[in-house]
Amino acid sequence: MIVVAGEALIDLVPIAPPEPGAPLPVLAPRLGGGPYNTAIALGRLGGPTAFCSRISADGFGDALVAGLAAAGVDTAYVARGPEPTTLAVAAVGPDGSAGYSFYAGGTADRLFELPPPLPGGTRAVAFGTCSLVLEPGASAYEALLRREARAGRFVLLDPNVRPPLIPDAEAYRERFRSWLPYVSLLKLSEEDAEWLGGVPEGPGAVVLTRGAAGLEVRTRGGVRVLVPAVPVAVADTIGAGDTVNAALLHGLAARNALSPAGAAALGPDGWREVLTLAARAAALTCSRPGAEPPYAAELA
Repeated sequence: MIVVAGEALIDLVPIAPPEPGAPLPVLAPRLGGGPYNTAIALGRLGGPTAFCSRISADGFGDALVAGLAAAGVDTAYVARGPEPTTLAVAAVGPDGSAGYSFYAGGTADRLFELPPPLPGGTRAVAFGTCSLVLEPGASAYEALLRREARAGRFVLLDPNVRPPLIPDAEAYRERFRSWLPYVSLLKLSEEDAEWLGGVPEGPGAVVLTRGAAGLEVRTRGGVRVLVPAVPVAVADTIGAGDTVNAALLHGLAARNALSPAGAAALGPDGWREVLTLAARAAALTCSRPGAEPPYAAELA
């Protein structure tokens, strides 16, 4: 079992340019949130996956839970609440890159509480994005991260930095550095690394996504591998990084390397295979609008 912990929200995605005389594009709701997308991608790849979060009991929340079920994701660790669902309004640039404005005041996912012990068969736990910023839930997710790392589980962290949500940048950077001793695999975009002050050396492995330039891994043991991106006609990049997270975990699990020791023992050839899988999966996600990660059959 791989458990993904973090927010589920609704992306409002442009689907058509503004009509003549209209100031705004047409927006459509899409299921989203970085951890949510990661869980969906893992479920579609076929591995046992669970989602750990707090989701609204409104109509958007019902749709989010139904999306998890459709992907085969276990929702036993999903709490429900009466507060509304967080909204993220996406603005897609000419190159397909997406920026977001968040509406997260008083929403359900912010009130996440530390859950009881995870199932004994849990091999890895993944964290990231808004859930590690927005209090009071952020402190509960942080406690879960530390608890599971101390239990010997593989921890993936994707900070997926959203500066508009971070009121004190330096305080967040200090908090981020405090997580690193507990992290087995850190996934950063180039933009994340620049905002955080560089690529840190603390985790067992760091995967850096470079957009069209591909993916790179740097391990504490000295392995350094770069694989190219897969050329594709980009619809948008929504969910691409989350798909990378899922493919990395899936690829490591397939090689019996989903543990701190197993990942440390993986050589350049193994990492090249894992990164290549992640590049292919991300390319498929980029080729279609919204966060639509691939199924295992599409990567066969």
